[in-house]
Amino acid sequence: MRLTSTALLFLLVLISCIALAFKPQLLGRHTVQTFSHHRPLSYTTFYFDQQIDHFGFLENGTFKQRYLLNDQHWHKEGGPILFYTGNEGDITWFCNNTGFMWDIAEELGAMLVFAEHRYYGESMPFGDESYSNAKYLNYLTSEQALADFAVLIKALKQTVPGAQESAVIAIGGSYGGMLAAWLRMKYPSAVVGALAASAPIWQFIVPCEEFYRVVTHDFTISGTNCSSNIRRSWASIDRVSATGEGLQWLSQEFGLCGPLKSQDDVFGFKGWLQETWVNLAMVDYPYEANFLQPLPAWPVKVVCRNLQFDTGVSDKQLLSGISQAVRVYYNYTGDAVCLNTSQTATGDLGILGWFYQSCTEMVMPMCTDGIVDMFEPEPWNFQAFSDMCYNQFGVRPREDWAEIVYGGRNISAHSNIIFSNGNLDPWMSGGVTKSLSKSLVAIMIDGGAHHLDLRYYNEFDPESVIKTRELEVNYFKQWIKSAAFD
Repeated sequence: MRLTSTALLFLLVLISCIALAFKPQLLGRHTVQTFSHHRPLSYTTFYFDQQIDHFGFLENGTFKQRYLLNDQHWHKEGGPILFYTGNEGDITWFCNNTGFMWDIAEELGAMLVFAEHRYYGESMPFGDESYSNAKYLNYLTSEQALADFAVLIKALKQTVPGAQESAVIAIGGSYGGMLAAWLRMKYPSAVVGALAASAPIWQFIVPCEEFYRVVTHDFTISGTNCSSNIRRSWASIDRVSATGEGLQWLSQEFGLCGPLKSQDDVFGFKGWLQETWVNLAMVDYPYEANFLQPLPAWPVKVVCRNLQFDTGVSDKQLLSGISQAVRVYYNYTGDAVCLNTSQTATGDLGILGWFYQSCTEMVMPMCTDGIVDMFEPEPWNFQAFSDMCYNQFGVRPREDWAEIVYGGRNISAHSNIIFSNGNLDPWMSGGVTKSLSKSLVAIMIDGGAHHLDLRYYNEFDPESVIKTRELEVNYFKQWIKSAAFD
């Protein structure tokens, strides 16, 4: 089946975008030292016997859920536990990229725990067969993952000496941030509060054009004519690629690893470019970073320096600028021999798993119109997306399920959740950007991209994120203090 462009673009964004019983039964336990960009990290790896199905009684099997633990600064009699709710990928990657937790551990006297999400990294419920059929994939849901976290937290508090009275705070970013918020909502006895950074818990119900509107705004404010030239580039690609000579020129100009030979290849090439622009907006950090790819400081501004043409420029001149712009993302180090259009982000993200989740309950409608955004017009077509999911996995998405199970906008009965969002991050379009109560707090980070506040302290941090982290730590201290008196 040839994928509709809407379905493909939806998939491209979603996969970029976002890894004991009551006594630890260890398949293996070993201490790891790894070096982040900022400091050496040390943690111990554990494997917890986790129930495959928390909500039924027929499937009694278990699997080994991986989690990483550091207690270097933990005050062992009741000191707090900062619990990272793992995303759609290998947990070691998120551990190494969540410097905020490492930076504040000593100040809070906290134990750090990074729990891997089922079906990602090494936490495979059915081993190598976990992705082999729909029956085994049936247990890949956010609800099952939340139950994993709650059960693991209870086991840690019951088995780790000194942890029985420890206050646990859930922390996560992106999909992990959604899980942190939902963990507090669904299991308030497990965690005293949650930090949900760049967590688009309302992406299911906002207008479908909002995400790409934010992406476009980032490029509009970052350079003269930048977004307008990207908008014009799609038609230029169509005109140039209409001939064999044009396909060859595009392949050579962009230095592609595999040449463009057909219009299907051109369709995939456009999708690759679209995801590139999205990823750049997500990781528009104020300093050099390598979250998805090695990038310069303020990479969108660097990209836009190549796209300042006026309207009189030729198609090939415009596309030469586009080719230089994408090299900022794919070859900032200068090491790339060619550009691979099948890869846009880190290999540590679980592409197939997130595809399945988006085909079941994580249904986030997205669309473009080419007017308020810089992309080709693509309406949201739920039926086409559902058909694609059925052909791929034999399942169909439940369009409204996330809103039903997690409450949509009606979450004011909950408490002790911080929702932080950066105004440069496209995922803010589905985030909570205004406080809902004194304990459901929204913090907007001016000049902030995707969960900037969860990254390590950096000398180039804007004042907005410095103040945001101070606020977050103060809330943590309040929650910990309140829990001690409960």
